[in-house]
Amino acid sequence: MKYYVIAGEASGDLHGSNLIKQLKLIDSTAHFRCWGGDKMQAEGITLVKHIKDLAFMGFIEVISNLPTILKNISFCKQDILAYKPDAIILIDYPGFNLRIAEFAKQHHIKVIYYISPQVWAWKQSRVKKIKASVDCMLVILPFEAAFYKQHHYDVFYTGHPLLDAIENIKGNSNTWFDFKHINLLPEKPIIALLPGSRRQEISTMLPLMLSVEKYFNEYQFVIAAAPSIPSEFYKSVMGNSNVKLVYDQTYQLLQHAKAALVTSGTATLETALFNVPEVVCYKGNKISYHIARKLIKVKYISLVNLIMDQEIVKELIQDELNEAQLKENLIKLLEPNYQLQLKNNYNELRGKLGGKGASERAAMHITEFLST
Repeated sequence: MKYYVIAGEASGDLHGSNLIKQLKLIDSTAHFRCWGGDKMQAEGITLVKHIKDLAFMGFIEVISNLPTILKNISFCKQDILAYKPDAIILIDYPGFNLRIAEFAKQHHIKVIYYISPQVWAWKQSRVKKIKASVDCMLVILPFEAAFYKQHHYDVFYTGHPLLDAIENIKGNSNTWFDFKHINLLPEKPIIALLPGSRRQEISTMLPLMLSVEKYFNEYQFVIAAAPSIPSEFYKSVMGNSNVKLVYDQTYQLLQHAKAALVTSGTATLETALFNVPEVVCYKGNKISYHIARKLIKVKYISLVNLIMDQEIVKELIQDELNEAQLKENLIKLLEPNYQLQLKNNYNELRGKLGGKGASERAAMHITEFLST
């Protein structure tokens, strides 16, 4: 079976790599041609485009990069026709992937969508496009199946693949001694900074996160660096700060962190699943933000709060994301009573995510679907 897989962001690269691993176990004839990142490439696939050249966030940013995006879409269509896959697997990344889904459907190629676009949050009109062009939709959040049912579209709920990725790390955890010595860290307890995986968000979030370092001298701040972003870029954003960067060790960092400041996205859920108290941060282009406020139909921006349907982690958005608020909320995160309450909420969150085995269930469903 020939698969063409498209992921455009770091989280899609992670989940795509685990799905590919499971598909290989089930389908010994599987061949893959992919858009993704280092994790997918490590599975031995042919990588066409790297996510570092694909990730654009915000309305204004997307418009300014529109020629590049349209060029990528055109190239992707030509590449699909040349490869002649049996099936296309699209992973989130809706602005790009829904266009490819329409194209593939027109050319009678099976379209599988793994990790639904967040149509429940905004652009619900995309449901019509999904119903018209996606043959098989696999969702990972517990409320998504009910959402699609309201729109008379059957989907398959896999559970969340992060549970497997995190359990694998916990099962092979290194000690504080190892982590400290590998990264030349002092003995101080850690506050983790997860400023995102795109240059745009890092350049906005990281200076704000670093602004509170001076208030927490008894702790060390450590940055989870995105694999595709060179250290020189971080250093240009950090200025005179000597805060340590760690690459390809985000989960190990979270294992040893006492608290975290996290840019909104999949990382908010990852942090919670490691039981780390967190503040969720988001600040974007002002015009993009005001457009988004008018269009987005959900109460929260973090996956943790969306899944729990209540604010169990603090969200600092746009103007609220400032030095004073970060300091106040980080102090609160480090209080033992608050941490205990939060970890109880995290246990409930974990129970809502469907248990282990999501990537395996997704791969099984895909191969069963394609064999019928």
